[in-house]
Amino acid sequence: MENKLKVYRAMQDLTQEELAKGLGVTRQTIIAIEKDKYDPSLILAFKIAKFFKAQIEDIFIYNE
Repeated sequence: MENKLKVYRAMQDLTQEELAKGLGVTRQTIIAIEKDKYDPSLILAFKIAKFFKAQIEDIFIYNE
């Protein structure tokens, strides 16, 4: 699954650490998601979307 997390983070001028603190996860989790090495849980995906006031589908792109 691809994502636009880095783009959304840049639009808000947030560091990985700031985003991680806002979501209650580690910076390593944000790094892994941005590098497509980790797909977040559904709950975390919802938290990310809510944090950015966006739809999950706007941030995460599912490839079959």
